[in-house]
Amino acid sequence: GKYLTAAVTFRGPFGAKEVDEHMLNMQMKNSAYFVEWIPNNIKSSMCNVPNNGFSGNAVFVGNSTAMKLLNTRILDQFSKLYGVKAYLHWYTGEGMDEMEFQE
Repeated sequence: GKYLTAAVTFRGPFGAKEVDEHMLNMQMKNSAYFVEWIPNNIKSSMCNVPNNGFSGNAVFVGNSTAMKLLNTRILDQFSKLYGVKAYLHWYTGEGMDEMEFQE
């Protein structure tokens, strides 16, 4: 998968120029992992107060297309199991209607 967008939060004594250079280098070095049709798709933020016990750290949160592959695989597996009514009796026995699975 590729990253659509990403957010990075730096906590600690980091300078704005240092953060911007690091983010630019990271995006250039890993350009194959980011979609090209969303420019400036990395947002960075800074907090001068580090977490307890650390002098500085960073958190990366990315929105990736890899989840699409995972969800497609789960849907295919569910469709195969539902096609043969596997495990359906457990749910209908608890009061669910079979039509609820088709929604």
